[in-house]
Amino acid sequence: MAWITRFLTAVAFLAVGVIFSPETFGSKSDGLNSPSLSTFIKLAHLLSFSTAFGAALWVTFIGGIIMFKNLPRHQFGNLQSKMFPAYFSMVGVCCAISVAAFGYLHPWKSATTPEKYQLGFLVSAFAFNLSNLFVFTPMTIEMMKQRHKVEREANVGDEIGWSKNQEAAKTNPKLAAMNKKFGMIHGLSSLANIMSFGGLAMHSWYLAGKLNL
Repeated sequence: MAWITRFLTAVAFLAVGVIFSPETFGSKSDGLNSPSLSTFIKLAHLLSFSTAFGAALWVTFIGGIIMFKNLPRHQFGNLQSKMFPAYFSMVGVCCAISVAAFGYLHPWKSATTPEKYQLGFLVSAFAFNLSNLFVFTPMTIEMMKQRHKVEREANVGDEIGWSKNQEAAKTNPKLAAMNKKFGMIHGLSSLANIMSFGGLAMHSWYLAGKLNL
């Protein structure tokens, strides 16, 4: 995770620099950039955004639900603990590239109000994603490991679904307390993920309006 942290920090500073000082990187405030360079940056923005949006859509609404319904709960949790750091890292990098590219193509000084809103949506998606990568996901994983230990002592966790955990929690105050704490942390992580996806979804609507089919 150390190299991911350094890389994301570097990309984030680059994105901020492009937003607030695009001239430093060759962007023109009047929008008259090199056609070939503009096309390359548009491609980078489109590929990065579509990767982030597609990954968020799959993990949030499809892949995670399928795995939860078909894997033993401890196996599901262990898989998620390996997958989510990679998922949030990839989406974070893609969001940072999209922010930098959009800021380069639409310098803040000359950007229209809708363009400034779109940059805000992209930045918010990036920020919520980083909050998950560096705050909520590590907390969730650590809490999950502690709860798995308690559940193994109660012979819980090898089943699919929550029913056995809920039954055990009725007679196990420690497990009940851990369920409550895990639910709170996991809820915050899920909320941040949904907010990040929402920012990307708003930008997808903007891009759709630019298509001439």
